Amino acid sequence: LNKKTTMRSMRSREETSETAIPFPHILLRLIRRHQSMAEAFLHLLLLLSIRVLLLHGRCGAASTPPVHPQNCTGLPTRACDAYLYLASAGRRLADVHSLYSVNASSTMPISRGGRQDYLLAARCTCTAVGGGTVAYFHRTSYRVLPGDSPDRLTFSVFGGQAWNVSADLQPHEKVAVYLVCGCPAEGDGADAVVTTYTVQENDTLSGIAGLLSSDVVDIVRANGWLIPNTGYILPGWVLLVPRVAGSGPAVSPPGVAARNSSKAITISVATAMAFLVAGLVFFIIFRRRRALRENIEAPTKTISKPTSAKVNLSFGNQYPQRDGKGDGAAFESERPLKFSLVEVEEATAGFHETRKLGEGGYGSVYFGILRTLEVAIKRMKSSKSKEFFAELKVLCKVHHINVVELIGYAAGKDNLYLVYEYVQNGSLSDHLHDPLLKGHQPLSWTARARVALDSARGIEYIHDHTKARYVHRDIKTSNILLDEGLRAKVADFGLAKLVDLTEGEEFIATRLVGTPGYLPPESVRELQMTTKCDVFAFGVVLAELISGRRALIRDDQQPTRLISLLSIINRIFREEDPVTSLEAIVDGNLKGICPIEEVLKMADLAAWCSSEDAVDRPEMGVVVEKLSQILVSSMQWEASLGGDSEVFSGVLDGR
Repeated sequence: LNKKTTMRSMRSREETSETAIPFPHILLRLIRRHQSMAEAFLHLLLLLSIRVLLLHGRCGAASTPPVHPQNCTGLPTRACDAYLYLASAGRRLADVHSLYSVNASSTMPISRGGRQDYLLAARCTCTAVGGGTVAYFHRTSYRVLPGDSPDRLTFSVFGGQAWNVSADLQPHEKVAVYLVCGCPAEGDGADAVVTTYTVQENDTLSGIAGLLSSDVVDIVRANGWLIPNTGYILPGWVLLVPRVAGSGPAVSPPGVAARNSSKAITISVATAMAFLVAGLVFFIIFRRRRALRENIEAPTKTISKPTSAKVNLSFGNQYPQRDGKGDGAAFESERPLKFSLVEVEEATAGFHETRKLGEGGYGSVYFGILRTLEVAIKRMKSSKSKEFFAELKVLCKVHHINVVELIGYAAGKDNLYLVYEYVQNGSLSDHLHDPLLKGHQPLSWTARARVALDSARGIEYIHDHTKARYVHRDIKTSNILLDEGLRAKVADFGLAKLVDLTEGEEFIATRLVGTPGYLPPESVRELQMTTKCDVFAFGVVLAELISGRRALIRDDQQPTRLISLLSIINRIFREEDPVTSLEAIVDGNLKGICPIEEVLKMADLAAWCSSEDAVDRPEMGVVVEKLSQILVSSMQWEASLGGDSEVFSGVLDGR
């Protein structure tokens, strides 16, 4: 009994003593006894403090309206139709269509509160925009005005919906602008569509939901950064609002915003400060304690330095394997990089059908995102290993701004993969043949002249400026790609269609390869293959740039018969009045806005390139020189029209 009493007395004294210990010592004991619990408590305390401050920020001021793009990494949907809500502020509708790069026929007017707003139908695409952001955006372009600033573009021009506008804005420069948009989540249904909406004065979530035929729960779900069950929103915030496609907006007057009393703000600030002070004290003590322990234990630890990434060789030790956990700098290698099968699968969302960019004779090409870099991945059967290695052999030696870059490769049991840079604006063919149906605006004449010169430089490079001479053997408008600035890159080198030539040699093919309409006579008759075959095919490309027609077209006299576009070009120079004949075949999408003298020069060059006898055709170096002169003259003609001309943008849409 005495022993028990003594023990109870000792425990009582310990408890009394412990209660008298200052607060920091109690924290130290807690750390000593339950370090992991203390760590968890610290994190919880700091998060709670931040949460309270954020709550106050939502109730108080909106100096920096939040914009949260919808991340699309790993999602199967590469692109979708979406809406952008525009509070027009008295803008002309024609200016709106040009500014946002949208179709006038798909714009829905909304009368709201005595003003005319608009729902703009836009194409929303998974895009890597730099800084590690991979999300859904609608891309447009904007010509910078004197006095413009990033804030003005973001908030005044694009209503807060623009993402990270460039800080380096030069007057009269044309810049790309990425507008936040969204695609429906899985399970939303095939008819779902997402509207980007900037919160206006006196808006409420229920009012926005009613306006756009949505639901408050769906809006909160689509915007995970909102605090649920609070309804706190402020003017300038950008929301993604899911709605059912085809359901028109239910126009309703804006609701009355919730008023925050000064008492609530004072309480929230005081609470936040209390949590923050306690958290900081706890954090400082915890860090000192851990540093002391590490100093004591340091002599017994073995310090290991990180080892540099080793290069694993495969495929005959020809190509290095990259470290899968490296950063984007690895893409700067001059040799093709080896990627894992897991990486290419994840980059293309399992080669989902919505990611497919196109299909050719050797495989399908998919859009993907590797380490925040947009890429195009060609997948082919393992049986095509000969073509696969031929492409690697050539493109690892070819580095030119007008040739699509090969980044790397991957190999599996059943499939082989080639990873290229992604060229945003698709093929030249799509921009020339029914461009509006394919979501593109027609190219201006100056843009066509520049595309011709860029393409010629790429072909000249593989002919004359590599250690060995190569013949592309499949030059055509679908193998010329345009980047976001409408600069051209020669692509799809055809794998086995690439032939290594040394000076003075002539190559005889074992079979006819290439595309009908682009094949020169000697290839069809004798299977001969020289650099002059590429020159002939490029002449067809020039004819397409002038006329907007395909390489093979139906004969007006015999509709069941196909004739070469070159035959029409050559016919021009047999007429008494070539200019009048040329004007009759110039692409109608140019709307007559072109310097006919320069168009005639390009037509003459196309006819020269397509000479019947290969020896009469010019070398690509000569073609580059001629096209350089045509481009300079075209730019001078363009400048003479004045700065307001629509030809200045490169596309005939007024931008």
